[in-house]
Amino acid sequence: MKSINPYTGETIQTFTQFTPSQVSASITKAHEAFFSWKKTSFSERSNLMRSVAKGLREHKDKYAKTMTLEMGKPIAQAKAEIDKCAWLCEYYADTAEQHLTTKIIKTDAAKSYVNYEPIGVVLAVMPWNYPFWQVFRFIVPVLMAGNVGVLKHASNVMGCAELIEAVFINAGFPKHCFQNLPINSSKVEAIIRHKHIKAVTLTGSKPAGSMVASVAGEEIKKSVLELGGSNALVVFKDAEIDNTVATCVQARFQNTGQSCIAGKRLLLHKSIEEEFLDKLKKEVIALKSGNPLEEDTYIGTMAREDLAEELEEQLKASVKEGAKILIGGKRTNAYFEPTIVTNVTPEMSIFKEETFGPVLSVTTFNTDEETVDLVNQSDFGLGVSIFTENDSKIEKLIPLFEDGAVFVNELVKSDPRLPFGGTKISGYGRELSEDGIKEFVNKKTVYIK
Repeated sequence: MKSINPYTGETIQTFTQFTPSQVSASITKAHEAFFSWKKTSFSERSNLMRSVAKGLREHKDKYAKTMTLEMGKPIAQAKAEIDKCAWLCEYYADTAEQHLTTKIIKTDAAKSYVNYEPIGVVLAVMPWNYPFWQVFRFIVPVLMAGNVGVLKHASNVMGCAELIEAVFINAGFPKHCFQNLPINSSKVEAIIRHKHIKAVTLTGSKPAGSMVASVAGEEIKKSVLELGGSNALVVFKDAEIDNTVATCVQARFQNTGQSCIAGKRLLLHKSIEEEFLDKLKKEVIALKSGNPLEEDTYIGTMAREDLAEELEEQLKASVKEGAKILIGGKRTNAYFEPTIVTNVTPEMSIFKEETFGPVLSVTTFNTDEETVDLVNQSDFGLGVSIFTENDSKIEKLIPLFEDGAVFVNELVKSDPRLPFGGTKISGYGRELSEDGIKEFVNKKTVYIK
């Protein structure tokens, strides 16, 4: 497996895959480590997790640069990702014990309650777009609950995967509590079927999620899936336009548009279309593209050239269907210009499919009922952002959306304090918050007569 700098095309490093016997040995070591790790106190786990946060901050520049070199993330955004991982560590260090406190339930028993106990080795299959954050939001609650974890990371960010494993070892965690498995996707099925793997979580595409869920289902093992998204940005005529434009630009174009929760479909009230698009166009044109290692770069390259080619094909198909390119639309190798596409209808490729890159589609509407229908027409259900100053409209609309999250006057984002996950083909289960740490525990009912 090779890490290739998408900005220069140069090979950074080559990694040798584990053999099946090495993979099995790693899982067995994780299983053995679990029996001692699950006996540790929350205090011990919290102290170690705070050491991880400290290590992340102390070596932030190194970790951020690795991200930027491996998948093209602009360096300022990569540093922010490391800061967010440190915040996550501290959040669960502070709250895990409270989240997993025994729940007393009054029944006709002398005593009855629910214990939240660890289950063992959890497998994570993680993507390249947020190569630190995605892994941390899996492993931090897993470890704090008393479980252990093994990671199958995306093949193009193996350098990040190795660094993450080292972060936990350097912080003092027992060596086999968290292990990186350098393998390709073809070996995932066998790992899920391994007798010591108790559950699996995946962040990725629908096909990958279907495979993981199918195998886990055959083995009767818990799975959590965080899959794609095609989030809508709904702008009503009473929205505060300048702030909304700025939020929409960030929602669509941060991380060069490569995010499941990016706002990909701009639904715009017809009455403000001209004013809004004029301001939006100016903001997008002002975004600096260039070397992702430069601090003021906002748009780097996409993570791989084939991903940029795929986005280009989606755009071409929609233009043939009648969409119009307002700005952008050109690709050079792995670089894709920030692009706004208007005249988009629900039948077009960039409305129906997930566009994983810096392309924003624009569709207009006239009524509240029409926009709810447009939002819910998507096969995805990760999140929706609505922009309005009308409080009664907000309360009326929120229950009508089918997504896993509704953000008002803000972009959809993950927060350690809030559950994160979707509906429909965006997956099932929740990460983060109390809900996330309880995904991989045995909720044990105890009844004492």
